Amino acid sequence: MLLAAALMLGLHTAQAAEGLSLDNAVAEALSANPGLAAIGARAQALAEIPEQSNTLPDPVLSINLANLPLDSFSFTQEGMTQLQVGITQALPYPGKLALRSEAALHEVGAAVADVAEKRLQLVRDIKTVWWNIFYLDRALEVIAQNQILLAQFVNVAEVRYTVGRGLQQDILLAHLELSTLSDSALRAENMRKNEVNRLNVLMDRPARQEVQLPLSVEEALPLLNSPEALQQQAETIRPKLKAQSERLSAARSRVDLAKKEYAPNFKVGAVYGLRSGRDPDGGRRADLGSIMFSMNLPLYTGSKQDRSVDQRNAERLQQQYQLHDQRNQVISQVEQAMTDYHYSRERTVLFQREIIPQARQTVDAMLAGYQVGKVDFLDLVRSQTTLYNYETQYWKALSAANQAKARLVAAVGEENVYE
Repeated sequence: MLLAAALMLGLHTAQAAEGLSLDNAVAEALSANPGLAAIGARAQALAEIPEQSNTLPDPVLSINLANLPLDSFSFTQEGMTQLQVGITQALPYPGKLALRSEAALHEVGAAVADVAEKRLQLVRDIKTVWWNIFYLDRALEVIAQNQILLAQFVNVAEVRYTVGRGLQQDILLAHLELSTLSDSALRAENMRKNEVNRLNVLMDRPARQEVQLPLSVEEALPLLNSPEALQQQAETIRPKLKAQSERLSAARSRVDLAKKEYAPNFKVGAVYGLRSGRDPDGGRRADLGSIMFSMNLPLYTGSKQDRSVDQRNAERLQQQYQLHDQRNQVISQVEQAMTDYHYSRERTVLFQREIIPQARQTVDAMLAGYQVGKVDFLDLVRSQTTLYNYETQYWKALSAANQAKARLVAAVGEENVYE
């Protein structure tokens, strides 16, 4: 068991310092994540719509055979028999095409903002999983170190038992604590495998590919901007709110377009009629030309255009309410992330500066006292177990603080969240 602990500690110590850094993990995910690529492709597709929406409908080419006598099917019997070639162009009422294009442009803006929002969420998820793995690596190191220390306690207990100054239950108790640490190591290893699986999926890697992280990170946790400043940043920068604002603008354009539908659309056309045969005076029959103009008559406004305007106004209200709701959600996300960051930061500082140093001093004092018979072995083991718990909680708090910072950055919409 001692050899296994030493090997585990040595394995983690031998990890390359240039393992998968947080920045590299984020960069790889942003370049390879299929979910982000899919939403980016959607934005590219929507970007092709505005120009289409601002283009006239295709003209219609017609070829007609007009006034053909059915008794003879002769092209020369009647003077009005003609082969007609015509072209017709639909012309929407002025302003309709521009409004359709305007609505489509706002949808493009929303899609682009959706891509930015997806990037924020992906970066947040990558950082969350990365810090989980980092915490589990440090927890495994602490476990391995404590297994080595407890094995040393066993040696001390055995020596004291051999010379008649110790108890056999002290040795059994130490072995029990070693087995408990082994169980903790198994659970941590299992959790680490699951987190590595999640990280690999986010980076579009094979799920079982091994991941090694750096041994150390920057442990400083700077102070954040004021809540008012962060909320203002979020309302100004957050892509989620930008996307919803664009959808609201698109809904307004569709309201204006629905009001334009009270006006008619037009069609203009020209037809050239080719005639065969000759006139009674022997001359060739002249070809004929026609010019056409038509428009629809919006007579059923009560059941059509009025209902369309009501529909579009309701859709505009929906988007407006959604924007208000999402703004409230964003503010709540900022507040929660700030609260979690401050809490975890204070715990990290407390463990680092006070609790862990005091716990180490306690273990040293307990060990010295046990060696001279002034401290019970159970108290010694408890002090070491307490130190193990505090060290693990320190890394957990540091990880939680950085995860809260990742959520805060995603909620605000940019990295600049510090004083």
